[in-house]
Amino acid sequence: MILNYDQIHEQVLGSVYDLDIEPFVDAQVEDGVISYGLGSFGYDIRIGNTFEVFTDVSSSPVDPKNFDDNSFVGKKVDDYIQIPPNSFVLGHAVERITMPKDLMGICLGKSTYARCGIIVNMTPVEPGWEGHLTIEISNTTPLPAKVYANEGIAQILFFEGDEPELTYADKSGKYQGQEEKIYHADVA
Repeated sequence: MILNYDQIHEQVLGSVYDLDIEPFVDAQVEDGVISYGLGSFGYDIRIGNTFEVFTDVSSSPVDPKNFDDNSFVGKKVDDYIQIPPNSFVLGHAVERITMPKDLMGICLGKSTYARCGIIVNMTPVEPGWEGHLTIEISNTTPLPAKVYANEGIAQILFFEGDEPELTYADKSGKYQGQEEKIYHADVA
């Protein structure tokens, strides 16, 4: 079952109190920004203000089993990050999420960005996971593209199910407890 506004609100602030979103905004904020906060059937998270910009300094292929950390340049911004054409950046959600054992989160990019050729990609938020989500943002256009810091970037839909035998926390998953910071480079 997908959780609605009332159920998410109850999970975070009510007597159930299993799901934690910090900071939690219990209504959509829309005035002059790309929206974020609690919606009808999900929670719109924000992108922070520190990023890792992918560079093509290496002539070797990108290899997920042997990734070169020097392929990123760290950048901290006040207003927005400009993503080079046909490239991507990594960022982190402003909100820290703690998932209960009976919820699974699916993240979808906001249509405001999709309509501009900006694609947001994240993995599912597994039961028992906690931390700041890493967010990959791709610019599929031949022009530079802006992404606004501290504004909405994606929506998490929460699905309730039976508690699994083994959660992400039980497995001591690789990204458990992930914090909002640059992982590969110093902030410029």
